[in-house]
Amino acid sequence: MLDKINNPDDVKRLTDEELTALADEIREEIVRVVSKNGGHLASNLGAVELTIAMHKVLDLPKDKIIFDVGHQCYAHKLLTGRADSFHTLRHLGGVSGFTNIDESEYDTVTAGHSGPSVSTALGIASAEALKGSDAVTVAVVGDGSFTNGMIFEALNNCSGKKLKLIIVLNDNGMSISENVGGLPKYFSRIRTSEGYFNFKYFMKKHFIKLPLVGRVCVKFAGRVKNAVKRMFLSDNIFESLGLEYLGPVDGNDTRKLVKVLAEASTRDECTVVHVRTKKGLGYEPAEKSPHRYHSASPFDIETGESMPSGVSFTGAVSEAICAAAQRDSKICAVSAAMTDGVGLGGFADLFPDRFFDVGIAEEHALAFCGGLSLAGYHPICMLYSTFAQRVYDQMFHDIVLQKVPLTFLLSHAGLVPGDGITHQGLFDIPLFSSIPGINIYSPDSYDEITELINHSLSGNSVDVIRYPKGPEASYDRSLFKRLGDVYYSIPEGAKCVIVTYGRVTEVALRAAERFGGRVGVVRVSRILPLPINEILSVLGDTKYVYILEEGMRRGGFAERLSAHFIEREIYPKTVIHAVNGEFVSHGSLSELYERFGFTPDAVAARVEKLMKA
Repeated sequence: MLDKINNPDDVKRLTDEELTALADEIREEIVRVVSKNGGHLASNLGAVELTIAMHKVLDLPKDKIIFDVGHQCYAHKLLTGRADSFHTLRHLGGVSGFTNIDESEYDTVTAGHSGPSVSTALGIASAEALKGSDAVTVAVVGDGSFTNGMIFEALNNCSGKKLKLIIVLNDNGMSISENVGGLPKYFSRIRTSEGYFNFKYFMKKHFIKLPLVGRVCVKFAGRVKNAVKRMFLSDNIFESLGLEYLGPVDGNDTRKLVKVLAEASTRDECTVVHVRTKKGLGYEPAEKSPHRYHSASPFDIETGESMPSGVSFTGAVSEAICAAAQRDSKICAVSAAMTDGVGLGGFADLFPDRFFDVGIAEEHALAFCGGLSLAGYHPICMLYSTFAQRVYDQMFHDIVLQKVPLTFLLSHAGLVPGDGITHQGLFDIPLFSSIPGINIYSPDSYDEITELINHSLSGNSVDVIRYPKGPEASYDRSLFKRLGDVYYSIPEGAKCVIVTYGRVTEVALRAAERFGGRVGVVRVSRILPLPINEILSVLGDTKYVYILEEGMRRGGFAERLSAHFIEREIYPKTVIHAVNGEFVSHGSLSELYERFGFTPDAVAARVEKLMKA
């Protein structure tokens, strides 16, 4: 069936039996590709029938679908002309793992972060109303995303609006980690009203067939139904906000979904459609352990076992904070629905009373840490670098201005393979370096990150410790001498020095080795405050400086160092090599390094050119 689908119009022509066969084929293709390429598996498997039903009912691309986060968009891609290229998922130049406006006219937004879908959909629906259009706008939001406050800001703004807007609550019982807090418990309670929902459709189906009086009976039955409902069921949160509510309905039953979405699409008011889906449906290992297959690395289809990944920074960080918490009962750890992703599972098991998962609410996580600190505890907050982009105001207002300690661990810093444009960890240094009173570190080894974590937890400072996804770089660290937060390997008489930080130090060293002692390497562990005196001390009278940075040039480490040269009237011939003024797409780490010239060959060629200038 999948071979016959080139666009949503092809879906509209399929029978119920063909739609069922199509769902099976889509699942098989998703499992096959993700097992080789990695990707978001469980959420995509659960949303197959929902996606098919939307493409059956809606008139795309006139109507719009906005997937919150985009974790569940693979079926959408397969139904909108990308089946032939789906095998390139997450590869450089291939299909993105999230919706992307540059990839297809059917992708309404470039997605990757949780929370903005309803706001965006409300804006689109409002614009369509202004144009006099009858286009339908749909926001698909997982129940985990409902822990994000931005969703409720938007829902509040939806109240009373006469718009053709559908908000699909895709309720699969979990987000990235197990759902936490009061909202998941609330959704669990309103799921029990499915019998009422089915009864409502039974009445409508049979009354409408009555000759002459059918529509009158349906209208009268609706009034009776609402009266009975008010007697036995209280309004849910959506109805209390003034929104229409349909559901809950089986989100893995295409026929039921088509009916309810068709009804919702005829309404001229904001309508919530509550669907219950099963995360991982169709692949037994993912059904049993959906959290393991949320963002899956390549795995064996037969066994479900992931390919060996070895030791990583995540594991080293986990060991370090657990050991520190064993020594100090004032240490707490905070996650924003990324318990396993950031390596806090061990901490949660060992110290459940001191572990806090606040849901997908990064802003709240930082302010919450501020409260813990004000009350005498030392919080560790762990986020991906990309999600830390949300917490600038909280870092400024609720942490630094309050003069409280915080150990802020940012995973997935630097170039991030696979997830692409919305997940690159390239912006944290320019972002947080503008706030006074923050230390920013970028260790390049497990031993060093352990040392920095222990140093931070023993003090009262605000420390951002950033580290990449995956393992530490492999090179001979004994070649380097240390001066404070600066590590250097500079042969006597070297004409050029490569100054860098983090894992790209390996690339710098490999490039320097090709010059037979003419080029040295300086690695900086502390990015902010910049250890300028130590850097200048080891540079001496070096004539050429090549600054290599796995981050954004604008506002980054390299520009700061260059500014110090100017301020101190020191003028070595300087070249900056960083990611310069562009967003970075998806691909493997080696592909991305090749793309930006972070290879020994490319760096050596540029250094040679610099020394000939």
